Amino acid sequence: MKKAFIVTLSLLIMSAGSIDLIGQCNPDNFANACIPKLASGFNFLKSYKVDGEGGSKEKVEYSYVFTKGTQYMINLCANGANTDGIIVTLFDSDRNKVASSKINGQFISAIAYPCNATGIYYIQYTFDGSSGKCGGSALGFKR
Repeated sequence: MKKAFIVTLSLLIMSAGSIDLIGQCNPDNFANACIPKLASGFNFLKSYKVDGEGGSKEKVEYSYVFTKGTQYMINLCANGANTDGIIVTLFDSDRNKVASSKINGQFISAIAYPCNATGIYYIQYTFDGSSGKCGGSALGFKR
């Protein structure tokens, strides 16, 4: 009896390590889900993890070199309704805002940007009423 108890307890302890905790962010799943959601004609470039670390981060930012004459699309995937309050904002190399997924108080799940100057662009994710502060994003391009 004692041996069966030890075996059962050992199995429970080992399996508990593989279970995701409720509320834990898994941005990889969201980022991977975003890739096939790029609009027709756009080629996948890169995926991004959007993890607000349970609210400790106000923003998540990445950079990417955009090329003149290329159209880019950035989409968002999150838990719950549409974007779950996650906003993607695109800034040019001078930190001027050039596009945002929040327009007139409405959250949209993707932005398209026709690039007219080659340079480093900053992709910033912020949280406006987001319940999970967790999501993913995909960047695509077409010429």
